[in-house]
Amino acid sequence: MLKPFIINPPVFWGALLIIGLFLAVGIFLPDQAGEIFGAMQVLILSWFGWLYLLAAGIFLVTVLLLCLGRYGRLKLGPDDSKPDFKFTSWIAMLFAAGMGIGLMFYGVGEPMSHFLAPPTGEPGSVAAMREAMSITFFHWGIHAWAIYAVVGLALAYFGYRYNLPLTIRSGLYPLLKERINGPIGHAVDIFAIVGTMFGIATSMGTGVTQMNAGLSFLLGWPAGPTIQLPLIIIVTGFAILSVTTGLDKGVRILSETNLVVAICLMLFVLLVGPTAELFRDFVQNIGLYLDRLVLRTFNIYAYEPTPWVDAWTLFYWAWWISWSPFVGMFIARISRGRTVREFVCAVLFIPAGFTFFWMTVFGNTAIFIDTGIAAGALGQAITTDVSTGLFVFFQYLPWPMVTSTLAVILVGIFFVTSADSGSLVMDAISAGGETETTTLQRVFWCVMEAVVAGSLLLAGGLTALQSATIATALPFTFVLLALVWSLIQGMRSDLAQQYAQIALVAPSPVTNQPAAGLTWQRRLSLMLNAPSRRDVLEYMGKKVRPALDQVAEELTRRGRPANVQQQPDGTLELRSPAENVRDFVYGVSLVSEPLANFSPMAASKPEQRYEARTYFSSGGRGYDIMGLHRDQLISDVLAQFERYLQLVQSPEVQLVHAAPEHPAGS
Repeated sequence: MLKPFIINPPVFWGALLIIGLFLAVGIFLPDQAGEIFGAMQVLILSWFGWLYLLAAGIFLVTVLLLCLGRYGRLKLGPDDSKPDFKFTSWIAMLFAAGMGIGLMFYGVGEPMSHFLAPPTGEPGSVAAMREAMSITFFHWGIHAWAIYAVVGLALAYFGYRYNLPLTIRSGLYPLLKERINGPIGHAVDIFAIVGTMFGIATSMGTGVTQMNAGLSFLLGWPAGPTIQLPLIIIVTGFAILSVTTGLDKGVRILSETNLVVAICLMLFVLLVGPTAELFRDFVQNIGLYLDRLVLRTFNIYAYEPTPWVDAWTLFYWAWWISWSPFVGMFIARISRGRTVREFVCAVLFIPAGFTFFWMTVFGNTAIFIDTGIAAGALGQAITTDVSTGLFVFFQYLPWPMVTSTLAVILVGIFFVTSADSGSLVMDAISAGGETETTTLQRVFWCVMEAVVAGSLLLAGGLTALQSATIATALPFTFVLLALVWSLIQGMRSDLAQQYAQIALVAPSPVTNQPAAGLTWQRRLSLMLNAPSRRDVLEYMGKKVRPALDQVAEELTRRGRPANVQQQPDGTLELRSPAENVRDFVYGVSLVSEPLANFSPMAASKPEQRYEARTYFSSGGRGYDIMGLHRDQLISDVLAQFERYLQLVQSPEVQLVHAAPEHPAGS
């Protein structure tokens, strides 16, 4: 029997309605679709192009200040949380989920396009060469990743530290409070899904166009919808297989494979190309990028209007904004336990640094070839059809059949990782933050991505996809700006709370240990006999629950309503709601820690120690209370409540009221 879909109906159906309207234009007005989408793009960019440019600058400045300032030490999760993924896997997943298909499509095409038709200067000149690489770095540099970082930071911070559902609306909690669960919150998540859908569809469109071009070179297949649509179906099938295996097995393995193949291809071009010159070019390109960073950030060519900025910079900014719910949600899901500083540094500079070197290797080598042995033939091919640029480029290097085959495979892998990651994200948003949904539900979003990409390719090609991306990115730009302000407010509140905790001297001080400790005999017993999972759950049911119930009953009797809730995994939570400040929360969850192994034979399967660990609404460090008797438990709850009252009454602290749905220590 099929399990029912887990959805948030207003978001799910609202997103499908808007997506359906765009598809209807392409399906029922196929002849006029190109003109309609083109006119829509011109109208939006003429009125709001400045907003895209200004917003990107704001996002970059914001994440840099958060990273370098006092907020950088805050964790994306409880204070004692640890990262879910090892560093290398984390970086591979960051990169692969970001700009994979775009790098393959534009690695040769964009530098050559700017070299042949720069916004200023003489085409084909040395000045055009410098400008081409500077512009390419600007489009693919830290601005794009700053946009992703804003969404990722907001979701990870409020999702893991405040225990709110992992949806876009949760990032606006400091501003909207309980209204995130109403129409405004629904609209925010709808914009996120629609933007993600068309952002991914654009990437799928560019990817399948390039795969088609590669197969034309390798097998002589014709270029057009007759090949592109079956390719979308085939690659989507692989994406469905990946998405059904789950995040760890599917996306992680493909991401790491994809990064290895990409690096191998890049190193090959580096070694057979003008190696020494490429390293010099890379240093020069970095200097040119940094030298013109501020001017390009705010240069919309206001005094000398040019369609170039609409076709390139503004389209890119809209593309990155539309992708930000997808990439931001994805990197938030894999970044629990990282500090804000670690998150920003990794997200902002590591993928961008790799991208810079990639663009130098492919872009400068392409310019070197075009001005040398190709005698302009490579540039002419790219001018005719940019999707063929990479494969024409390989014709001037050794083993073109091998490299072209690898390139097609790499584009396919990027295609799959984008599709399966995007479907997981849209599924989570449409389900109200639930990440454990049915397989059929995730497959549905994979299929929808293929339908949207295929329909718009038939309606108007890449132009239709780009126009839809620009249109759907506009409302989400305002959401991103609100996320920036909300994030600052939340972090300011937490930092003020930490300072207040240090300054306050409580009558019953609470550190990282229970207020009422164990006897030394009981502590020794727990050291020698590590509790099992069953032991902890039994203790929580027989000892912790009655103690929390007793405190909740007394608080309610004294005019401070409180209740105790138990979740399916056994987690217990005493909550006392409050107005304009965070609720008081004393939670106890089952957590496991690996025991130290002193034998190499046992290292691969470490034994687990289970704890009954506390968590609180502030995201502060919890501790194990296993073994405390009823009076000791009640004493510990009261000590935490006393500290909570001192904090909320402190004039230095303005706490943001949050409503955790999952334990901070789980």
